Amino acid sequence: MMDYSKHLNPIAKSLKPSGIRKFFDIVAERKDAISLGVGEPDFGTPWNISDKAIKSVKAGYTHYTSNAGLMQLREEISNYYSTRYGVKYDPKSEILVTVGASEGIDLAMRALVSEGDEVLVASPSYVSYAPCISLNGGVAVPVRCYEKDNFKLTKENLEQAITPRSKVLILPYPNNPTGAIMTREDLEDIVPLIIKHDLIVVSDEIYSELTYNGREHCSIASIEGMWDRTITLNGFSKAFAMTGWRLGYFMAPKGIVDVVYKIHQYAIMCAPTMSQFAGLEALTSGMADGFSEVEKMKAQYDKRRKYLVRELNDMGLHCFEPEGAFYVFPCVESTGMTGEEFAERLLESQNVAVVPGSAFGDEGRYFVRISYAYSIKDIDVALSRIRAFLKQIDK
Repeated sequence: MMDYSKHLNPIAKSLKPSGIRKFFDIVAERKDAISLGVGEPDFGTPWNISDKAIKSVKAGYTHYTSNAGLMQLREEISNYYSTRYGVKYDPKSEILVTVGASEGIDLAMRALVSEGDEVLVASPSYVSYAPCISLNGGVAVPVRCYEKDNFKLTKENLEQAITPRSKVLILPYPNNPTGAIMTREDLEDIVPLIIKHDLIVVSDEIYSELTYNGREHCSIASIEGMWDRTITLNGFSKAFAMTGWRLGYFMAPKGIVDVVYKIHQYAIMCAPTMSQFAGLEALTSGMADGFSEVEKMKAQYDKRRKYLVRELNDMGLHCFEPEGAFYVFPCVESTGMTGEEFAERLLESQNVAVVPGSAFGDEGRYFVRISYAYSIKDIDVALSRIRAFLKQIDK
């Protein structure tokens, strides 16, 4: 067999596999396993959205759109962000439709990061950031976020992580895996530091519609002094239950989008046309009816969130109350195990899959991520098995 080692990019070769996928490759082969790990809504895409895509195909809209995406869709994205979050982007020159928010992360890193640049990443956070930084020659620097601060990124911890090589800050709130949010007051506290050190912020707001306890999402781009140094990423997968449609968007000042547009043009061409029509329907119908379908899904998530937090705390797995996304992040240190040990033994003993917190950064070493994007029935069965597991190890 041919030896490919000298041909492969050493950075790509050295990337670790996703800590999430490891467990779900195992689950896929196990009978009667319950997975509480995948960050995917259990709801189907609302029918009016799917129907719009079907009609677009029937009408013959099966060709490329412009590289930047359908103008109607960009206009609706602009209207949505202006109305919902008070941030205005020009649909002609400051919005790019992407293949999911994941493409947006990759585009941002390709456009901003050069060899040796340091990118500050709130940690724990989503697994894709660090690999995208590394692939572009950058260095991912974790900004440690602690449970005592409700996993918010604090000014003190940010300041400790900044060096002369710091160039970019990735701000992923509402947060995956912790469910933490940053309020306007929290964001205003770190803005002077961001400006002082001339950082560009990549604000990943994919869970912006999923906040609880009466909280409303605040985009850092809406804070004075931040619009011109912020890249805002979002998409349709979480709020509209559209994961498989692979549709997101990248918003930033024209000077940044002009560069990102070229990368997107050569690498992707454009997002899928039928998905763009589906996204157009999601926003136009949503704006018209107050996002009623989103609110219905969110109400169900909220019930599950409260139930999980209560039950996990009751069984001795301390869990702070998350106020965003659809994850809880209980601490398992009381069991004498790390999150990885806990997840492995739980899967082996009870056929329940959760994700070790260490998959999202060293700060998650003694935590596990549990998604509540599952039915109450599945959650209930999983919780009963976790209780049985805890009794088993307590003997």
